[in-house]
Amino acid sequence: MTRAVKKGLRLAIASGKGGTGKTTVTAALASIWSQALCRPVVAVDCDVEEPNLHLFLRPVIRRAETAKLEVPMVAEAALCADCAACRELCQFGAVTVMAGKPLVFPEMCHGCGGCLAVCPTGVLVAGSRELGRIEEGATETASYLAGRLRIGEAQSPPLIRAVLARLNKVAEPGADVLIDAPPGVSCPAVTTVSGADAVLLVAEPTPFGIHDFELAVEAFTPLHKPMAVVINRSGPGTPELLALCRGHNLPVLAEIASDRTVAETYARGGLLHEAGAHYRAVCFALARSLAELPQTAREAAHA
Repeated sequence: MTRAVKKGLRLAIASGKGGTGKTTVTAALASIWSQALCRPVVAVDCDVEEPNLHLFLRPVIRRAETAKLEVPMVAEAALCADCAACRELCQFGAVTVMAGKPLVFPEMCHGCGGCLAVCPTGVLVAGSRELGRIEEGATETASYLAGRLRIGEAQSPPLIRAVLARLNKVAEPGADVLIDAPPGVSCPAVTTVSGADAVLLVAEPTPFGIHDFELAVEAFTPLHKPMAVVINRSGPGTPELLALCRGHNLPVLAEIASDRTVAETYARGGLLHEAGAHYRAVCFALARSLAELPQTAREAAHA
């Protein structure tokens, strides 16, 4: 009898705003995860507009492919019945009919395929639009996957979905996944977090950081994912941030001090655990706590 492979944890590392340290935390976890937990891990960069996880992990890229989105194109304008079914369906104005002729604006298309389904004459057929690239590789400690949005492409969620679909094909069975999410709480971040089992919010105790942290909690709570917090560059605003976390019943799993040694380590391209024995212990403890987060959340819910 074949033994079922235990499903790995899929963790999204997110933040309410850019610059909180989300990527450096992701990189540090990816570099020690397998050693701390004896489990394989995949580091995924879904911040496709500005991917920079590779700057810290320095993966060897073994494969890159172009990601495309299915969009409609006009096969034979004379076939158009001028029924306007496509125009009435599309909420984004990507397809319309003018003077009895169909017009397609592929850059505005979200790829739902609805216009192709409702067209009664077959005047619309499937075409494609380039979204960007998906890169696969590996570091000494983790597998690596990233998306890189095409310059000029206005929509990042379709590429994020393509990256996550690729992840399902390439991830080793039972491997844990650490996803560097886009910053903020707009569609790219929600698209990324929606596919995760749990969320780690990286927050900074500054006025902007605290404000945007509250926005992130408000945006991600309806997704019903276990959430926890890392406070980065801990300082004068930390008590207020801690009080917010208590108010939302969010566990704070680590505090990273506003430390010159850490900043110098990052400036050299180093990782948090390389800043000293204390930070190495912080990273290992954080990895173990995150691995238990879904179970801890379930126990708390039934307490």
